[in-house]
Formats: sequence, structure tokens, C-alpha cells
Amino acid sequence: MKLMIVDDSNIIRSRISRILSDPKLPPIEIVGTAANGTEAIQLFKSTRPEMITLDLTMPEMDGVECTTLLVDEDPEVRILIVSALSDKATAIQALKNGASGFLYKPFTDEELVNALLELIKE
Repeated sequence: MKLMIVDDSNIIRSRISRILSDPKLPPIEIVGTAANGTEAIQLFKSTRPEMITLDLTMPEMDGVECTTLLVDEDPEVRILIVSALSDKATAIQALKNGASGFLYKPFTDEELVNALLELIKE
């Protein structure tokens, strides 16, 4: 499986990368990381990952708009929203726009592993 990590926090990008080595997960290749939605769209077109972890609150283009554009580009892409935003309406909008799942920050390693396993099963 190929994964792209999109988050404006370098700490979160690094943490997700590190958690991917968990033995419960199948091999996952990180094909790129992006700090905002604009970078994510460009990177997606060149790397074509099957899965994306995506923050909602980012500069330039937020996760809701980015989700719409990514799903328009590839309706099969699986997107896990990973956000500190506690606004359920925004999360619901991202899910309506094609996101596959949602994980609130802060999250434990186990919560992320379980969310990724659910994404892989889809």
C-alpha cells in the first residue's frame, strides 16, 4: 500500500511515519508528505497513493476542499482525516466529500494503527 501524509505539523507527519512500522500493519510505503492541501494535490498526481492521512486545518487549502479534489481525481482513494478540530460539522462535511474515516488529535499509536487497519480493509 502507498500512503501520503498531509499535515501542516512536522511533528504529526513524523509521528505517523514512525507508527507505520507497527507489526500489526502490513507493509506501507510513504510516497510523500505535504504541509498543505495545495502541495497534497500536486504530490497526489505524481505518486498516486491508495491511502492518505489528511489534516483538516492547514494553510492555503483546507482538508475539506482537498478531500473533494482528491476524490474527484481518484474516487477509489482512501482518506483518513486526522485533525484536532473538534467541530463535528467540518468532519462530517469531509466524510460527505469522500473521506473514509476520522481520527481526532491527540491520538494514541494504537488508535492510529486501528484507523489505518480499517482504511486498508475498505
